[in-house]
Amino acid sequence: MKQFMRMALVAGVVAGAWAVSSDRGYTQAADPNAAPNPYKMQDNWLQLPQGRKLGAAIKVQVDHSDGKSIWVFDRCSENSCNPIQKFDSNGKFVRGFGANMFVQPHGFYVDKDGNVWAADNGVRNGKGAVVVKFSPDGRVLMTLGKPGMPGNAEGFFNGASSVVVAPNGDIFVGDGHGGNTNDRVVKFDKTGKQIATWGKHGKGPGEFDQLHGIAMDSQGRIFVADRGNSRIQVFDSSGKFVAEWKQFGRPSDVSIDKNDVIYVTDDQSNQTNNPGFKTGIRIGSAKDGKVTAFIPTPNAEIATPEGVGVDDAGNVYGGWTGKMAVRRWTKS
Repeated sequence: MKQFMRMALVAGVVAGAWAVSSDRGYTQAADPNAAPNPYKMQDNWLQLPQGRKLGAAIKVQVDHSDGKSIWVFDRCSENSCNPIQKFDSNGKFVRGFGANMFVQPHGFYVDKDGNVWAADNGVRNGKGAVVVKFSPDGRVLMTLGKPGMPGNAEGFFNGASSVVVAPNGDIFVGDGHGGNTNDRVVKFDKTGKQIATWGKHGKGPGEFDQLHGIAMDSQGRIFVADRGNSRIQVFDSSGKFVAEWKQFGRPSDVSIDKNDVIYVTDDQSNQTNNPGFKTGIRIGSAKDGKVTAFIPTPNAEIATPEGVGVDDAGNVYGGWTGKMAVRRWTKS
């Protein structure tokens, strides 16, 4: 009897240890492509000004000051175009700004006050390697980084590819885009003072390979789309590693809505770099990591968006860099 109780106790300890481990590195056992798709795509939702065409819409973000206006960060097809563009909830163009300011538009976020944050991961002719904060009407309020001067010392970026802003004003920048760029997250306070940094190149916890998107949940946890490692990494606001999630595929972008629903777009999975996963947008819970919905790639012609956003009504938005499009999905 004592031997049986001892064996049961050991088994319980092992099971408990496994539960903690699996929470930190959650993987969904079921088919990662089997979740239902309750969404219907709206192809021609965006209404551009007459004569205007999208270049490559790298990011689509909701305006967190109203929960319904949509902003697009576009790699313009015309030199004179405004890459930062606002649209109302019906897709009607409102305003644009930022012409001739960016080399390679990439990271993008609109905070609770309607301020627009834009990250440039390119470098050319004294431009790039910065994150710029704009007022809602396009005035420059702050610049992080040194324009045209990439680096890894304090005050510099090399591959700034994503940005998110906390309700208290703290700023988190995903600094790195593969190759010889950085592989880290940099944290600033609301005044632009750098207060923390974490990460390096690699595959372990807290290491990165292409930080291609960043988001924050209601607890203040930071979710990083670690694309080169085919995973989402979760950290607390100080940079302490919390979890690794691979069930959302090979993430190019991540957004989290006001209800802690997480939206992850995967436009790169295949049998070579992420076997078993199909491309599309996976939707689930930022609380427990469970995937509850999957919007598959409709066909090769439409392809999969590289950027993903969501409004307060639960409508999902995708931005395509290769297909020059912005589309919306609504619950069917």
